[in-house]
Amino acid sequence: MHTDRTDSTPRINLNADLGEGFGPWQMGDDAAMLDIVASANIACGGHAGDPDVMRRTVRLAKERKVSIGAHPGYPDLLGFGRRAMAFSSTELENQIAYQIGALAGVAALEGAQLTHVKPHGALSNLACVDRGVADTICRAIRAVDRALILLAPAASQLVAAGRAADLAVVEEIFADRAYLPDGQLVPRARPDAMIHGPGACLAHVLAMLEASALIALDGTRIATPIGSICVHGDGPGAVEIARHLREQLGAQGYGIPPLPEMTSR
Repeated sequence: MHTDRTDSTPRINLNADLGEGFGPWQMGDDAAMLDIVASANIACGGHAGDPDVMRRTVRLAKERKVSIGAHPGYPDLLGFGRRAMAFSSTELENQIAYQIGALAGVAALEGAQLTHVKPHGALSNLACVDRGVADTICRAIRAVDRALILLAPAASQLVAAGRAADLAVVEEIFADRAYLPDGQLVPRARPDAMIHGPGACLAHVLAMLEASALIALDGTRIATPIGSICVHGDGPGAVEIARHLREQLGAQGYGIPPLPEMTSR
């Protein structure tokens, strides 16, 4: 848990993965989510998104003073970036830089700037356990803009790589995903992968915030700082879950700032 630098008010960022439509196909309710969350991770055309969707999502986020981040993933529209792909380090660097640059260019059309990067799907899952992949992602982010914040799953190799690359890092937990004893997400193919419903998601989050730890299905705890909570924007009931989290965290005294306010830089 992060606390305010000037008082004891607890603070936690709330983020969502958005802009994940493509052409005429809409994924989730971005406008409604952007009324709730403090940070948006916007698909960059790899696993989802296109220039029109990207610009529309950036515009909505800027209007609501929601901090804007790039959400690069494997270039796999058909699989929504949730299938592993084989890339060399150079190829992966190219993909990350290309996708961040694409969103930065579109954001410039709206007079907006990127604040952070959060890898998506299978790429993020691999980077959580493979330090080489994590280092490659961080090199690409740093090369594009070393001021960009890395939003990374808590207690992962990606967090360690970000810190080694001297990036500002914010650790996130997932409101709607269950954890394995090693701190990784339960694979989506399993029936117990998802946390369903606003009440269950809130209980899951509050338990981890109180413990300052990831809590696995078997009760295993892995101590970690927690700076952000993610609600997947494409999930059923995502808006209701995000709204309930925001309301209940606020009722417990939490401030919900945009991501840059969660770092010491």
